[in-house]
Formats: sequence, structure tokens, C-alpha cells
Amino acid sequence: MRKKTKALAKQSRWYRRLHKTVAIPLVVFLFLVGITGLLLTWKDELKLKPPSQKIIQQQQLIGLKSIENIALQYSDSLNLDNTINRIDYRPSKGIAKVRFEYHFTELQINCYTGDIISVKQRTADIIEMIHDGSIIDFLFKSDSHYTKLLYSTLTSLGLILLSISGFMMWLRPKQIKALKQKKH
Repeated sequence: MRKKTKALAKQSRWYRRLHKTVAIPLVVFLFLVGITGLLLTWKDELKLKPPSQKIIQQQQLIGLKSIENIALQYSDSLNLDNTINRIDYRPSKGIAKVRFEYHFTELQINCYTGDIISVKQRTADIIEMIHDGSIIDFLFKSDSHYTKLLYSTLTSLGLILLSISGFMMWLRPKQIKALKQKKH
């Protein structure tokens, strides 16, 4: 029994070392993933995502090219990069949402009149990029997704190892205690 107890204690110490070795370098990343995950979970309640407007009219919708030109003119007027990431065209709601590639501005444009009805910063996109590590590619204007893959892979593997080693740090003392009680 004493041999088995010593072996379990030795394994327990090994799991503690593994836990500490993995946890210390990853603590900042795990903290960021935890905080940004929490913010993403609560983004609607915290109003981090701009609400969609809805316009009901029975006029002729303007074309996608016109919406693109309005967005480009707006971006140019503020001396911002005018590279468009996407246009979310919602004719049933009468709006189009325009997102830019190199800044977090979202324009909502009336699809009937061409008026800009909302200009918001997409805070949820910033949080999501911090959460998944793609903020690094964004800051360095890299089209690569390898940083995001490396960041997510290391963080995920770290979480898995910390989960296993944490569980074993909890389990081993219980096993040792049970073996000692059997001995007596």
C-alpha cells in the first residue's frame, strides 16, 4: 500500500508541475479568452452590437452600387480607409449595413433614399478578434490566418492540459486518503 501511495503522490506532484508549467505562460491568453468570451456572451445585453434599423417604404430600392458609393464617400470624407469588407443588404428591412476592412465602422444606409441612418463602431468585432487572436493579423495588416490558428490551438491545448492536470490534482489526494484509510 505504501508503495502505491508514494506512486500516487509522485504522480500528483508531476500533475502540479505540469499544471504550473502550462498555466503560467498561458495565463494572459486564458484571461483574455475568458473576458472576451464573457463579453461576447453578453454583447446584446451590453449593447456592444449596433441594433438594426428597420425602414418600411413602398418606393424603389436603390442599387447595391449606389450603396457602395455612399459608403466610399463617407469613408473618404473622414480620411479613413475605404476598403469595404462586406455589405449586408436587407431589402425586407429597407437597410444595408456596410462594414469596412481596416476599421470597425458600420454604416446603416436607407435602401430607399440612400441616407446614412446610423454610424456605429462594431465593438463586438474588436472583442471577437481579441478573443480568437485574429487581432494580431489585423494590427499587422496580414491576410494570414496562421496567427489565429496558432493562438487558438495553443490556448485550447493549454485549457485541455490544465483541465486534465487540475482534475488529477483534485483526484490524487482523494485516492491517497482512501488508500491510507484502507491501510488502517
